[in-house]
Amino acid sequence: MSPPTATATLTAAEQVDKIVNKYNASAPTIQIDLTNAEKINVNDNDIDLLPETTKARLTKYGIDLSKGYPFRPSELPLFLDDAYKIRNVPNTTWVDRGTNADPEKKALFAKVKEVKHLTKHIGTELVGLDLGSLNKKELDELALLISERVVVAIKDIDLSPQKHLELGYFWGADVEKHPLQAQALPGITVVWHKYNRGGGLISFQKGTRAQLNHQDLSHELNSASITHLHLDSIPDVGGDTQFYSGYAAYDKLSKPFQQFLDGKNAVYKSAHRYYDRDDLLGGPKNINREHPLIITHPVTGWKSLNYNPAHTVRIVGLEPEESELILNYLNDIYTKNLDIQVRIPWQPTKKGLGTSVIWDNRISQHVAIADYNDQWEGPVRHAHRVTSLTKPVTFDPESKSQREALGLAV
Repeated sequence: MSPPTATATLTAAEQVDKIVNKYNASAPTIQIDLTNAEKINVNDNDIDLLPETTKARLTKYGIDLSKGYPFRPSELPLFLDDAYKIRNVPNTTWVDRGTNADPEKKALFAKVKEVKHLTKHIGTELVGLDLGSLNKKELDELALLISERVVVAIKDIDLSPQKHLELGYFWGADVEKHPLQAQALPGITVVWHKYNRGGGLISFQKGTRAQLNHQDLSHELNSASITHLHLDSIPDVGGDTQFYSGYAAYDKLSKPFQQFLDGKNAVYKSAHRYYDRDDLLGGPKNINREHPLIITHPVTGWKSLNYNPAHTVRIVGLEPEESELILNYLNDIYTKNLDIQVRIPWQPTKKGLGTSVIWDNRISQHVAIADYNDQWEGPVRHAHRVTSLTKPVTFDPESKSQREALGLAV
């Protein structure tokens, strides 16, 4: 069967009706209701549920709450081919921020009261830094620090949504404008209990409960690089985020196993699924793209294990059983080695101010610890996320691991 032709003047619902009618001509049994997909409205009453610190920040910086908050994108992609078209042109000319920065980061460090390394391998807190006041040279040095330390935390800051978005565009060739999730401004994804994956408040659960560490957007053609999450409402205790170093994970592998994985590709799937015009009855499908399983960071030149337990489907060229066995082991490398992890608390030291945590998504995994907002106890977690997009990840066979490059024992 030849694929139905999408018409620009048809709504998504009309396109589906057109396809369904063709199927129903021979088997009249299909019904699809896309009312909610066409009209996803935000309840104005949700504004009343906004944390006071969030409402004060948004109002201060001119975010119009009178028409509801947050907003959903008006055009939701329903079909796989339309979803593939989003950001589907590779960026080959982008030069990552930090590439030409001062290795000693003198300008940046002159602006901080203290540089506090949180663990040996991953994580740094910059104490007393006014993130919104940094110039291009200082922001370039901050990008270099993130590429080396994987994740950087900055507390006690008053950051406008507009500046947050501006930083995202500085660190990337583009920013992710999520086609499905709620937005504060185009390019600022809202992470709030009512709109974060449709889930409610985190509640205590008995027994063993897997916390799924992950990368964001690993299916994108142009990689999600520097990711900046800013919390303006933070639980009094709990809600930490755990980060894992891809550099250190690679260095945990034996030399023969590193050599085996070097140059291998893997398939990475999207979190969301879409209908295939050629196979409507087959149900929704993921976007799938191939990327190197071991990547070379464009700024440091260090190798990193590019594994996403939530969305790495398989290793290309291996039998399914072989791939599954190896991917499970790679997950253990990340999760069972506590020395390559850092747990970052978000609580500021000054009331009414926020916290930014900025990480390089290409060389890390992360997970929010689900111990916050239990039965509305204390402030509700509310955040804005801006993800900078750069260019496709690559592997350089001549590159070195982090420990090799730093002259450490391997």
